[in-house]
Amino acid sequence: MNKQETYESLLLALGGVLEGKQQPLSIYANVSALIKQHFPQFSWVGFYLYDGNELYLGPFQGKVACVSISLDRGVCGAAARNKKTQLVKNVHEFPGHIACDEGANSEIVIPIVKSEKLLGVLDIDSYQLAQFDDIDQTYLERLIAQLISVLN
Repeated sequence: MNKQETYESLLLALGGVLEGKQQPLSIYANVSALIKQHFPQFSWVGFYLYDGNELYLGPFQGKVACVSISLDRGVCGAAARNKKTQLVKNVHEFPGHIACDEGANSEIVIPIVKSEKLLGVLDIDSYQLAQFDDIDQTYLERLIAQLISVLN
């Protein structure tokens, strides 16, 4: 399968994962696992959730990660602060990048915003430079839109 076909398969599977009444933490856990299963080449897939002050580590797949991130630091902080997707082809060139995993070279972070309220971010890292592109952004933003539709 090419990348678009893999994302189409992911979104189809996501519908099943989001069915029924569930706690948000369970949803985040299964969504991070689902993304990692479809894209094993991603080194880290997870959520940072917003508590009104900073982002804190939520469910993820990958190596041990930073526990909290202030909104003025890193790619996750920029996505949360600006409520805009951050697609970074080389994290070493991103001012204030937080290196939780020294091997990470590229990153995409999609904010989770419902009714103009920041809930958190979806953070995905890769050991490959320029792993992420407009296709990833489009499909991951669609994934987040589906996710938001079931969150309280």
